[in-house]
Amino acid sequence: MLSNLLIVLPIFALVLTGWLARQFGALGPNATREVNRVVVYLALPALLFDITANAVPSEIWQPGFLVAFTAGCAVVFILTIGLRMRQGAPLADAAIDGLNTSYANTGFMGFPLLLAVIGETAMAATLVATIVTACVLFAIAIILIESGLQAETRRRDIARKICLSLVRNPLLIAPVLGGIVMATGLRLPEALDSYLKLLGGAASPCALIALGLFLADNSGRQPRAGTKVQTILVALKLIAQPAVTWIIAVPVLGLPAETAHIAVLLAALPTGTGPFMLAEFYQREALLTGRVILITTILSVGTLSLYLALAG
Repeated sequence: MLSNLLIVLPIFALVLTGWLARQFGALGPNATREVNRVVVYLALPALLFDITANAVPSEIWQPGFLVAFTAGCAVVFILTIGLRMRQGAPLADAAIDGLNTSYANTGFMGFPLLLAVIGETAMAATLVATIVTACVLFAIAIILIESGLQAETRRRDIARKICLSLVRNPLLIAPVLGGIVMATGLRLPEALDSYLKLLGGAASPCALIALGLFLADNSGRQPRAGTKVQTILVALKLIAQPAVTWIIAVPVLGLPAETAHIAVLLAALPTGTGPFMLAEFYQREALLTGRVILITTILSVGTLSLYLALAG
């Protein structure tokens, strides 16, 4: 448990940094929006391009692991969207909640945790999981959000407006361009690669600081959806996603023990900052998303330790 706590401690420290900066006036009331825009328009696109452009096809082609982890994400993502829309949530909000329950923090927590628990052999699978969550799942959520927002405003020319919004979205353009570079086998110039790593490295810290700023501005408020929905989302992330992933990996696919273990461990990670970036950027219910990220991160210290103890 101590090793898990040490891994999540920097996350809390960065959120606290943003909270204190707002509380003591170091950053003003517009800081949350502006810091988040830096992430959405600059840092995260650089990170997504860098991940996909430098991926090695032979390393990321792990069909068994890919099916188990992706199916676990997809089942919980679709289940959450259906549940939230039945409760009356708009498609845009339901899509963000789908990310809340299926977007594992593979980038910030996955690499150090898997390296400590399993070793170098798990790094390729962790990269695959990061591409699935940060690129594929993220892109699907953006498409659903844009579709929902256009449907809420105008019925005419919805398809054209959605397409225009998507082709201008840097979070979709960056991984597509990176995938083209990977497919062609081109090597990025060293200076460009260093630039992308410097800029992309700011994505997670800035997003966590923005979360702290947002929570400071909204302290004392309760999410419109209520604590019951918040509890359901937390349970779906920390319990349902790893459980579904285990069912697919072990009884259904019969994967080797270590491969199944890696898939379940990655699925059991708490919610990453991606959903908050979208919720704040699109001006949806970011308070609910922020609470889910914090609560799942706190509780994951116990749930991950329990899973590791049961898995031996």
